[in-house]
Amino acid sequence: MEALHATMVAVVDRASEAEKLALLRAHPELAGKAAIRGELTADSTSEQSGAGLSQCSAAEYAQLTELNARYNARFGFPFILAVKGYDRAGVINEFARRVTSERDAEFAECQRQIGRITRLRLDALIDEGKR
Repeated sequence: MEALHATMVAVVDRASEAEKLALLRAHPELAGKAAIRGELTADSTSEQSGAGLSQCSAAEYAQLTELNARYNARFGFPFILAVKGYDRAGVINEFARRVTSERDAEFAECQRQIGRITRLRLDALIDEGKR
């Protein structure tokens, strides 16, 4: 399993800048339009729900909508965070902190977050297969 994940990460690392950008842009926004329309994958829905994003207050939803818009306008790709272990307040705090980052730092951080998401999902698949 370690080797599989390392290979997956290495493939992304070797990808062109344009390919990496396409990967980031394919990611859904947190508590965004796709979530509201019920268009997320089962994994994304479960992860966002686990962080409490499906129970946002109107004020929290408005804050996330504003952060999503600012982030996308600033960086040209959606905010990506492996939300496992976060609650709504933690997600919003991390989002607010990172929206002021430099683009290169965020580009790299989003790739790391995708690596973390894939690792968590692989772990879940392995655990599910053991049952």
